[in-house]
Amino acid sequence: MLRKGTRMAREYTIITFGLLMYVVGINQFMLPAAIVGGGVSGIGALFYYAANIPVSYTYLAINVALVIIAFIVLGRNFGVKTIYGILAITLLLQLLPVAPAPHVSDPLLGAIITGILTGAGIGIAFTQGGSAGGTDIVAMIITKYRNVSVGRVFLYCDLIIIGSSFLLYHSIEKVVYGYIIMGMFSYCVDLVLSGNKQSVQIFIFSCRYEAIANRVVSEQHRGVTLLNATGWYTKKDNKLLMILARRNEANNIYRIVKEEDNQAFISVGSIMGVFGQGFDSIKVAKKIDPKTLVKKAVKKVKGNGE
Repeated sequence: MLRKGTRMAREYTIITFGLLMYVVGINQFMLPAAIVGGGVSGIGALFYYAANIPVSYTYLAINVALVIIAFIVLGRNFGVKTIYGILAITLLLQLLPVAPAPHVSDPLLGAIITGILTGAGIGIAFTQGGSAGGTDIVAMIITKYRNVSVGRVFLYCDLIIIGSSFLLYHSIEKVVYGYIIMGMFSYCVDLVLSGNKQSVQIFIFSCRYEAIANRVVSEQHRGVTLLNATGWYTKKDNKLLMILARRNEANNIYRIVKEEDNQAFISVGSIMGVFGQGFDSIKVAKKIDPKTLVKKAVKKVKGNGE
């Protein structure tokens, strides 16, 4: 019980830190520069510039309806963290005042900093199952069923929101700065999330292959594939170890190899994705028959009427 409480406290602390970074990017860099970013905060920025309505009010109002989706589709645990994220951001937006003037004189630099802070902050929250609500919910729903990066979903959702700022400012420059924020945001989210999930493929050539394989399996709990190999220069038969592992596990494997055979030859390559036990699961969209969908809708309506 104590261990579970400690783990939850750690998760919520990390989520709060990530959301604080997100709010700093908005209140200290985006709003003072009069730039519209993406997501619900971007919609809030439009209302803030047009009618001086605090972003926190708009943010909270829009997200209330979306919380229901988080409970139904993403599960109860994620729904709780979604509510926490929405309330935390609303409170932080109120507590952290909007800077009276931009911290940097160059709008381009301000847009880049905004994208880095907001993207990294949301990415950190995502690593602990948290969310900031809004388009985050849409992104997590899509990535739950399809092999699409979270950053790309944000990219598509934010195009219209940022483009609409042209109706307010009639300035192409403002729209371009907003798209720079969107691009940096998407890149930083993917960068943070892929840091834990990125995988490597390791080939090990060593005469001590048995000892190395045993230690990798017992200490790192990673599977090892033994392949037959022939050195063309020496014309000698040998064994080749192939290991798939997370990038953050690679250093421990290097250590094992060095301790067992300091003369071993290692080849390492980054790979796009690994699917299966111990890695990511394959997500394929299910084909839905339109007729079945209509029948379910009619049945649901009749049930509500009764």
